[in-house]
Amino acid sequence: MSSILQNLTSTIIAGIILCLVMIAIITGTYGQGLEFDYSWWAFLFRWLHVLSGVMWIGLLWYFNFVQIPTMPKIPDEQKPGISKHIAPAALFWFRWGAMATLVTGLILAMYGGYFLDALALGINSSDPKHTAIGIGMYLGAIMWFNVWFVIWPNQKKALGIVEAEADVKAKSAKIAMLFSRTNTMLSIPMLYAMVSAQNIY
Repeated sequence: MSSILQNLTSTIIAGIILCLVMIAIITGTYGQGLEFDYSWWAFLFRWLHVLSGVMWIGLLWYFNFVQIPTMPKIPDEQKPGISKHIAPAALFWFRWGAMATLVTGLILAMYGGYFLDALALGINSSDPKHTAIGIGMYLGAIMWFNVWFVIWPNQKKALGIVEAEADVKAKSAKIAMLFSRTNTMLSIPMLYAMVSAQNIY
């Protein structure tokens, strides 16, 4: 077991196998759950949307609750371990987690038939569910934009992935941090809107 858990790929494969075993047990016991009908596909994209969102928002909160507050306490000679190795790897999964969350969310909304009503914030349908999910979609889209077009370009300069003068690096680091904090702030109402649309309205 320890050999599986020491390798990330093996750990993910083991997680998928456990999930398939669980599905087989539940389906075998109750005779339902794998109909591959409309509800199953809607569920699949919702599950992928949640998985992607956990990756994205989990890393967003890691940056804001752990890395950013801790960096000033780290001795200067140890900071390259973060800026040259950990941060670039985390930012890779961060931005692609954001992309996967947005794409699966849009597919889910279009497949579910509420995409246009959500974009109109429920004005046409007078449905609070569409209003809530629409607000969540707009907040998520703003956050996605911030990741790809503000945070990532500025982090590339701040981390030295692309060439930049020292003053530009410092300015870029501040901009990236402020937009990361903006996304942290927006994530709270965004998550409420998304979850409430599925459970309250």
